[in-house]
Amino acid sequence: MAIYSERVMEHFMNPRNVGEIENPDGIGEVGNPICGDMMTFYIKVKDNRLDDVKFKTFGCGAAIAVSSMASEMAKGKTLDEVMKITPELVADELDGLPKQKLHCSNLGAQALHKAIENYRENHKKGKDNDRE
Repeated sequence: MAIYSERVMEHFMNPRNVGEIENPDGIGEVGNPICGDMMTFYIKVKDNRLDDVKFKTFGCGAAIAVSSMASEMAKGKTLDEVMKITPELVADELDGLPKQKLHCSNLGAQALHKAIENYRENHKKGKDNDRE
């Protein structure tokens, strides 16, 4: 049985930034076929910063807590700052995760990074998603 920190339980019971952004600037989706966890992050970018971050997660309590914490850590940061968010940083912010749940923290950072990569790809192609 996994023992979770109070911080993990708090983010699991009251996750922040749950949902979907309409017309997102970037979408990042990752999954772990072994445990079945799936995370999708949606981002809105304004002035090279994450103006808004939302997520949908299908998974265990740790996966939901990781998504919530990663979204909180990313909101308002520049794209480059968000790309520096590592699975270890997410786990540390949650006051640790049980060893068998560490793979969940990998997904949060990966999904965020994929959303930014998706935004940068779209932006390079000339899609101007910053102006509405």
